[in-house]
Amino acid sequence: MPGPSRRGLLMRPLPSGSRKNRGISLGLLALCLAAARCLQSQGVSLYIPQPTINATVEEDILLSVEYSCHGIPTIEWKYTSNWGAQKIVEWQPGTQANISQSHKDRLCTFDNGSIQLFSVSVRDSGYYVITVTERLGRSQFGTIVLHVSEILYEDLHFVAVFLAFLAAVAALLISLMWVCNKCAYKFQRRRHKLKESTTEEMELQGVEC
Repeated sequence: MPGPSRRGLLMRPLPSGSRKNRGISLGLLALCLAAARCLQSQGVSLYIPQPTINATVEEDILLSVEYSCHGIPTIEWKYTSNWGAQKIVEWQPGTQANISQSHKDRLCTFDNGSIQLFSVSVRDSGYYVITVTERLGRSQFGTIVLHVSEILYEDLHFVAVFLAFLAAVAALLISLMWVCNKCAYKFQRRRHKLKESTTEEMELQGVEC
């Protein structure tokens, strides 16, 4: 008896169990792709427009950042330098910030994640690391390098020379004013004496008449 043809074997439909397993596999694959796409769309992104900042003492410095994420994140700034590392501030946008004692009176926070340092000193030089964390635990961090230098001696010398020049000009003006007042006083006194002598002469002429 002749066996089934090759064409008949190829056209035979798959068993129902195999089709069901294949459908489940495709469904799981689609679910995994959708979950991965969802997680990717909900990730944290962080942008730092100026990663390196040069400043001089007593300046007010803005450490500017921008972030995007879903929900309200937790923002944390840490400071690292030759003197050690510490957390300087942590907050959630719209709530009061928890500022460390070392920066209590000279730090200001913004809802976009930026912070401002007031009246910086050389000890403020170092690395400032920001970490933005979502409620689900995903986070992103970035670093800003701050260099704070003292005012150069040449600048101080220029300021000193300029102040000395202003002092000399002021002294000259004061001297000129004193001379002018002295001359005006002498002129008025001389005029007054001349007027008195003229009056006396007129009185004498009246007596003689």
